[in-house]
Amino acid sequence: MLLASRITAALALSAIVAGAVGVARADGNAARGKDLAYTCLGCHAVENYKNVYPTYSVPKLTGQNAAYIAAALHGYQSGDRSHGTMHAHAASLSDQDIDDIAAFLGSEPLKQTGKAPDAGVPQAAQVCVACHGVDGVAVLPDYPSLAGQHADYIERALEEYRKGARKNPIMAGFVSTLSAADIKTVAAYYSSQSPGLETVARRASRFSAR
Repeated sequence: MLLASRITAALALSAIVAGAVGVARADGNAARGKDLAYTCLGCHAVENYKNVYPTYSVPKLTGQNAAYIAAALHGYQSGDRSHGTMHAHAASLSDQDIDDIAAFLGSEPLKQTGKAPDAGVPQAAQVCVACHGVDGVAVLPDYPSLAGQHADYIERALEEYRKGARKNPIMAGFVSTLSAADIKTVAAYYSSQSPGLETVARRASRFSAR
């Protein structure tokens, strides 16, 4: 009953957000964002690149929702997300810069399949599907897609919501119901979904080998 009520609440929240966000980020200029995002590629365009300390995989961004990327950058900018390098980078960006970068990085978001794997959704992830989908593709653009994301990054993000390093009362409430084993199960489930997120492709320059 508790699980069902949480999923119902999440679905209700989704409906509210859908009506509120509309096309709030429709003005992002992907062409300008391509130039602005060049500094992002030093980490996000390197396959299996790791955050130095603590050590975990830098997230894959290709296939992610533009609206979510923008929200994440605003979170790093404001301090609602704790990460020194990301805060320093985001702090230098205007709102338009963020929208443009998000438009470029999120230009081809994953599409929902609506299909769960043959083994079904594990119990620990049942509370996640209302927002992140059974296939790991977010049901709304303000939510992150998780399909194919690095498992250790998903684990890290969930732990940060638990500890308050990422300030989101909805996620904090959901994560508080998960054990350490549950978090690993959720991360393993979503990271294994395909088609999934990918590392950003490096942009060729005039100095690059052809």
